[in-house]
Amino acid sequence: MTTDRAPAADRPRQGTSGGSLYATERQQEIMRYATAAGRVEVAQLARDLRVTAETVRKDLNALQQLGLLRRVHGGAVPVNQLLAEPEVAARTEWTEEKKRIAKAALAELPPQGSVFIESGSTTALLAEQLPPDLQLIVYTNSLPVAMMLTPRPQLTVITLGGRVRAVTLGEVDNFALRSLREINVDVAFLGANGISLERGLTTPDAAEAEVKRQILRSARRRVLLVDRTKIGEAALWRYGELSDIEVLITNDLDAEQSAALNAAGPHVVVV
Repeated sequence: MTTDRAPAADRPRQGTSGGSLYATERQQEIMRYATAAGRVEVAQLARDLRVTAETVRKDLNALQQLGLLRRVHGGAVPVNQLLAEPEVAARTEWTEEKKRIAKAALAELPPQGSVFIESGSTTALLAEQLPPDLQLIVYTNSLPVAMMLTPRPQLTVITLGGRVRAVTLGEVDNFALRSLREINVDVAFLGANGISLERGLTTPDAAEAEVKRQILRSARRRVLLVDRTKIGEAALWRYGELSDIEVLITNDLDAEQSAALNAAGPHVVVV
């Protein structure tokens, strides 16, 4: 996996005069970097600290036991990162990567029939890139997606109704769930705040989780669009398993991560 290299001042420091750090010093450096970067990866820490990957894993396990970090696939995140949910207007990180993921998802569109496009930043980019001659019924719980696609006469756009969350501009609760129970769509395009082998598919909000669960039930084929920052992460509410997804489209995964996710169920497409 390609990892963005942090500036030297922000990376974990080695011991003075090139000497090795004691375990406590290493763990302090790991926490300092995790707090600044939002997550740490085993391979990168091993290179920066000049220790083995196994030593890093022991440090991460020790910090998890102290309640400071939470282990995820390939690394760890600070415990205070788990519940974060940026508002829709602030979801501009990784835009180019998300555009590539959305473009790759176009291959999963059915030639006719119906699709569901869930609320979210990457799924909205998919809606933006739908071919102009496409003729489909598009269900969505996303107000931005509905407003974007409604002017296109060849599409039939149907929203679920329900309470609109200010954070995501997505429709949730009873009206939305009632609508979802009445439909069957050919392909559903979903997002996630976290996806991991241990925790499955997760999101920070209970109402969003309920809608996502029902989308999984209402679709014949399910495609998950997530950038690599979501891989190995876990949010508060679990709404599905990796085996619930037929296709996972993401970016910059290494061969080991891709194989592990493939083995859990979905066909993994890396862009």
